[in-house]
Amino acid sequence: MPTTGLPVVAVLAEQEPPVVERLAGAARVLRVGERDLAGALAQADVLLVWDFLTGALPAAWPEHGGPRWVHTASAGVDRLLFSPLRESDTLVTNSRGVFERPIAEYVAGLVLAMAKDLPGTLERQRTREWRHRVTESVAGTRAVVVGGGPVGRAVARLLGALGLRVELVSRTARDGDPEFGRVHGFGDLAALLPAADWVVCAAPLTGQTADMFDASAFARMKSGARFVNVGRGPLVVEEDLLDALRTGALGGAALDVFRQEPLPADSPLWDAPGMLVSPHMSGDTRSWLDDLADVFLGNFERWVAGRPLLNIVDKELGYVPVAGRPGAAPRTEEGTP
Repeated sequence: MPTTGLPVVAVLAEQEPPVVERLAGAARVLRVGERDLAGALAQADVLLVWDFLTGALPAAWPEHGGPRWVHTASAGVDRLLFSPLRESDTLVTNSRGVFERPIAEYVAGLVLAMAKDLPGTLERQRTREWRHRVTESVAGTRAVVVGGGPVGRAVARLLGALGLRVELVSRTARDGDPEFGRVHGFGDLAALLPAADWVVCAAPLTGQTADMFDASAFARMKSGARFVNVGRGPLVVEEDLLDALRTGALGGAALDVFRQEPLPADSPLWDAPGMLVSPHMSGDTRSWLDDLADVFLGNFERWVAGRPLLNIVDKELGYVPVAGRPGAAPRTEEGTP
């Protein structure tokens, strides 16, 4: 919490977000772009990373320590965990709680769209071709959801409501989960893939999860299975996914996140057979900017009052442990991607 006077809050945003006006009277706000970031960090008590795709923070971070608290308007924090920040006493919090249900709805929509061949229907409508087809029922099919944090759990819950048989995979295996019973560890994934009709990746990006979906993983999946990634782009070796789609080993895929964003216009992913491409929008609803502001402002009130913050990131793990609000927590489960 601040020691004297109004706290200084630096807001990294090229355009003014709704949070700035709502901080009036409670803080001295410095809204800065990437070019002005270094100067703002030298005097800020708090940094709000509103433009969460920025890569400017490592170079701008002060040599002798920065703000006491950094909050990101995202669930993923992999861009923030560069060594000086990771090793500092600075608290890092994220926007967990905003994206879970919207992402789960988006994944459910993708599963239904692929099962019911909605892309084919739209294409035939465009060309005015009347061609009857049969489609698939999702009820009774098997889904493996990788990522046991709030997003993965929300996805698994909603797919289960559609009648899918869902296996949840998390960092740590455990029994007795109140919703899912057995939660598998990452070490179980290879054995689960051959029976899955749907594989959904909703894991955070860590040293353990980077490149986890590669040629070996796709080769284990059954012929015709579909793959969805709403986690982080670097979780997937995109060249290997392309090969699996081009050879027909996979029945389709949907990516909402990519190694390079925006996805270049000449990327072969745009034209890959059975591919659905969306521009990192699975969690973004019409109210998402106000929702993100609410999360930060709620935590800001706690910080000013000297109360423990919510959504504190374990900087070693790279996510918010499940029981980690407020404060530190047992390392039982990964946070949101």
